[in-house]
Amino acid sequence: MAMTMSGEVQLPASREVVWAMLNDPEILKVSIPGCETLEKVSDTEFAAVAVNKIGPVKARFKGRVTLSDLDPPNGYRISGQGDGGVAGFAKGGAAVALAEKDGGTLLTYNVEAQIGGKLAQLGQRLINGAAKKLADEFFEKFANAVASR
Repeated sequence: MAMTMSGEVQLPASREVVWAMLNDPEILKVSIPGCETLEKVSDTEFAAVAVNKIGPVKARFKGRVTLSDLDPPNGYRISGQGDGGVAGFAKGGAAVALAEKDGGTLLTYNVEAQIGGKLAQLGQRLINGAAKKLADEFFEKFANAVASR
């Protein structure tokens, strides 16, 4: 099952600060919903474990996150895939763009994701709602982290 979503969030910091925070494993760890561990493997790769509940299915996803198409401080592509065991799998990516706006930074994202296994059997509406909720939660936590710096 494939899904797409996009959005934007205004952040009260310069592009350079937002860029640095988008590449900081500690900031990402506290921003990613359900993230238990996020370890930097290289300058462009992280190993992650996150627990999330979608509808009646709760799963621990273990996977990798890769950064590509790096264009500091303007944006990058973030891709990942995770295996949730019997619950299924999730993989996808997001193009993230940063632009100066109103004395801060406008972060724009376009996400493409795919899920399979038990999760895919839950239905498109439930999955889309859960995915939007997780994305909103990430950007709310990330915005709070930016504002507190």
